[in-house]
Amino acid sequence: MSDSTAANPVNTTDRVSALRKLMQDPKYNLDAYIIPSEDAHQSEYVAACDKRREFISGFSGSAGTAIVTNSAAYLFTDGRYHAQASIELDKNWTLMRVGVPDVPTVPKFLAELPGGSTVGIDPSLLSVNEADNYTKILEEKGSKIVGVKDNLVDAVWENKPSMPKESIFYLDIKFSGKSWIDKVSQVRKEAEKLGASGVLVAALDQIAWLFNLRGNDIMYNPLFFSYSLITKDKVSLFVDSSKLTKEALESLNGVEILPYNAIFSALESESASLAESKSKLITDSSVSWALINTLGEQNCLKKMSPITHLKAIKNETELNGTRQCHIRDGVAMAKWYGWLEHELIFNGGHLKLSECDVADKLESLRREQENCVGLSFDTISSVGPNGAIIHYSPSRGSDLKLDINQIYLVDSGGQYYDGTTDVTRTWHFGTPTAWERECFTRVLKGHIGLDSIVFPEGTNGYALDTMARASLWNAGLDYRHGTGHGIGSFLNVHEGPHGISFRPGSLDNPLKAGMLVTNEPGYYEEGKFGIRIENTCEVVYHKTPNNFGGMKFLKLEPVTLCPIQTKLIVVSLLTHEEVEWVNNYHKRVWDTLSPLLEKGSPAYNWLDRNTSPI
Repeated sequence: MSDSTAANPVNTTDRVSALRKLMQDPKYNLDAYIIPSEDAHQSEYVAACDKRREFISGFSGSAGTAIVTNSAAYLFTDGRYHAQASIELDKNWTLMRVGVPDVPTVPKFLAELPGGSTVGIDPSLLSVNEADNYTKILEEKGSKIVGVKDNLVDAVWENKPSMPKESIFYLDIKFSGKSWIDKVSQVRKEAEKLGASGVLVAALDQIAWLFNLRGNDIMYNPLFFSYSLITKDKVSLFVDSSKLTKEALESLNGVEILPYNAIFSALESESASLAESKSKLITDSSVSWALINTLGEQNCLKKMSPITHLKAIKNETELNGTRQCHIRDGVAMAKWYGWLEHELIFNGGHLKLSECDVADKLESLRREQENCVGLSFDTISSVGPNGAIIHYSPSRGSDLKLDINQIYLVDSGGQYYDGTTDVTRTWHFGTPTAWERECFTRVLKGHIGLDSIVFPEGTNGYALDTMARASLWNAGLDYRHGTGHGIGSFLNVHEGPHGISFRPGSLDNPLKAGMLVTNEPGYYEEGKFGIRIENTCEVVYHKTPNNFGGMKFLKLEPVTLCPIQTKLIVVSLLTHEEVEWVNNYHKRVWDTLSPLLEKGSPAYNWLDRNTSPI
């Protein structure tokens, strides 16, 4: 939830003024100051104490960069957040709609600053890749970027939240499927193949996966603040040891446990050892500029961490857990939709139940399910025009009431000990317009197209992205977000390195059997409605009649179990194969979930009606 609303964005005048005053202090003498979204681990979602960009700008989205100069303030964000940012930013800020023609990216903007400018940033919040890029761009203009160890936003942030002290617990091997000892052995082998003597680990989900530990330092993400150093003869974990439960501590037998901030002194010592042995540590994009400067660039092998790839391909225990938790998640969704339909249509809930009311009910039903720990992200519960705000999250008091005459979009997920879920459905409880039905059907055709395609091993998500957009493109429509992202196993709901997207990052990481990825095309009309259909899918091998050149083939197998509203489908726009896909999917949903629901209950009856063949 954000403290800014459509009716009352945060007044940032005093905050920005105080920051500018510090920038002009002779100690710093800065012409511009960059405030990224990320924390010291380059996390996508951050703890309250790390929401510096949100504090200074008022924009609460998870992605974006703020830049404050001595005369202006700019917020850069991509198409997922254009609508949200335009609502949340006050008069002090200029919204830079990245992706729109003639709007510069952050690097291009920096290149356009007056020559001789000094640009500051907290070096612990910047990846070394970005630092190198910014340095090159600014030096070409006679300008420079400087690491300012004192975070200037922290200096003006009154009542700043403190660092969390949540406990860290052991995730039993019946959920993780592999011991940390075996995982470390794999990591060492992969590091050796790359020509490195070890790995410096800064990404929080990598550390949680590696040691089979989970925490709660960042809302919705079962992570904990830590670093790790894996060398040929030592495994070190830098963490506040007082947070470790007794079982967690016992599980780490053989691991050197050191204080969180001791990473810097450890890297100083490691630097000398690496120089002497002429070896290097793997450092990926989650390792900050500050850490690299401490270790020394000459001691770094800048490669993707082997943990990223190992974590992305789930073992059989993780895959089975994912399948099972999605069944329980489907039960919760059926119970919720049965309740919601009854409340809106028969119990006077129309224009009375709010977006937050129904999101809270969904959370309560999820938490009733076995092994559920909580949500995997803040529920996107959005009716009518709010649905067009791609990553909208309702705030109580400013949220809309559900209107049966408007489209309702809900994107939600749960964290379970045995997996992470993410599902989006778009529903209309009244009579949709012909245009709404056409848009929905074109989104559905894209979803089916991506779900149905068989592709050779080695295919990347960049190549597959067009499958989800083709029907929309035929009508001159599109959407400004990726089509699919990886998902962790009781970890981050967004997990790399793979994805299905038009962005260049999807070029380098092919989909592999055992990966989890979402299939979520959409369409959004600002001020009117939003449509998205999302299933979480497992990448599986697919048996084909032939195997050209000995290659293997893959496809997506949905693990999400929730009906797709047939009332919104224009059946005449579907091919025979697409109709068959809908009916087969709904039969699978019915066959799996109906035995787990009380016969005759609202959930059972709702599921029965909404899985009937078309």
